[in-house]
Amino acid sequence: MKQVSIASLLVVAALAAGCAATGGNPNIAEDKVVYHVNDSNVQAMNALRNIGNHLEVNPKAKIVVVTHAQGVDFLFDGAKDKGGNPYNIPVEQLKAKGVEFDVCQITLRNRKLDKNKFIPEATFVPSGVAEITRLQQREGYAYLRP
Repeated sequence: MKQVSIASLLVVAALAAGCAATGGNPNIAEDKVVYHVNDSNVQAMNALRNIGNHLEVNPKAKIVVVTHAQGVDFLFDGAKDKGGNPYNIPVEQLKAKGVEFDVCQITLRNRKLDKNKFIPEATFVPSGVAEITRLQQREGYAYLRP
């Protein structure tokens, strides 16, 4: 019978712990992804669902949702999807997991919207498209458009 060293057992235990913490994949890395939403009616529910799925398989993912044009509408206080479900609930849940929700201030200016119209989870950036570019080029974020 072959003897197993204590060091070998420790390595196996460490790998098992790593797999448990990452959903079975010890080599999981922190994804950096920017989700681009510019039409709430078409993209918002898909984006929220995709982000939830993404975090399920990679809880370390760093996700930023950048909104502009009609894409900001799902972040309005009281906004609901076509089925009458409030958007703020999944947004709050994702925000608690570290997801950022950025709103373009140029859109606010052009549509004459006030920041008070938005849920507290929304943050504001000078330009949505410039923020997407910055995240991709300077910070290495992957781009996804639901």
